[in-house]
Amino acid sequence: MSAGAQATLRRALPAPDAAAPAPGWRDQLITSLVVLAPLCALAVAVDRFWHHGIGWFDVVLGVALYAITGLGLSLGYHRLFAHRSFRARRWLRIALAVAGGMAVEGSLISWVSHHRRHHLYADRAGDPHSPWLVETGRFRRLRGLAHAHVGWLFAPPSSAATRWSKDLLADRDMVVISNLAPLWILVSLALPFGIGLAVTRSLSGAAMALVWAGGVRIALLHHVTWGVNSLGHLFGKRPYASSDRSGNIAWLSVLSFGDSWHNSHHAAPALARHGRDRHQLDPSAAMLRIFESLGWASHVRWSTPAAGAAQALQ
Repeated sequence: MSAGAQATLRRALPAPDAAAPAPGWRDQLITSLVVLAPLCALAVAVDRFWHHGIGWFDVVLGVALYAITGLGLSLGYHRLFAHRSFRARRWLRIALAVAGGMAVEGSLISWVSHHRRHHLYADRAGDPHSPWLVETGRFRRLRGLAHAHVGWLFAPPSSAATRWSKDLLADRDMVVISNLAPLWILVSLALPFGIGLAVTRSLSGAAMALVWAGGVRIALLHHVTWGVNSLGHLFGKRPYASSDRSGNIAWLSVLSFGDSWHNSHHAAPALARHGRDRHQLDPSAAMLRIFESLGWASHVRWSTPAAGAAQALQ
């Protein structure tokens, strides 16, 4: 996109929402717990692994829950709810929304509102988590990276659901699921503990399942998701024209379920497949193919007219 076209786009953008009040100490405490508690579990797991290794049960359970919650984010929160890339039967919509909630990245409606705002203002004033908004001072790129990765969570901008997620506010199922966000966090932790207790029949086995398939799994998924926000706007290849600095990061594609094909996605946000080129792994798109073949998903946007493919969701 030419400099003149970008300038025209900037002038056409609506004004960002009014600034939100500074988060109170309770909000800061909750955010700190969400960010730091999984990292503490990771530290415990590393020490445990160094001295005792890890059993196959913890590996299999951790991978299974990572896949369920990761697809809840990538296929559910992101492609279904934020971009409406396909339609799903009611039970599948509910299942994906709950699975996304178990990723411990905030409520459905809040997540979608921030993400839609990100696309409209990508790498410009109003973007919730662009690494390019820190423009002055020493180490500005490093500071921008830190802000885009996790810093923005401690002072989130106002992304009013009444502006950004009217469609979800009109869906009673999604409103209920979004309001129950704390419950899904408890479920996300109770599941590995309960399964570990049932399989190992010991509290120590249940505790280690909670550490590996609970805390470590959440920590990894957090930083993969946040890495798409931060690394995906500083590094990577840019094969498609877009109005921002998004890049494709191939090595992150499997862990992010295809969301790290970030430049391809920003060039055509409505597409259901983000790995648009040959040999680009996109696990979410592969799973969506299965759902479509079973009749659980329909109206999948595998392709769009070229004239509208590069327009961000507004």
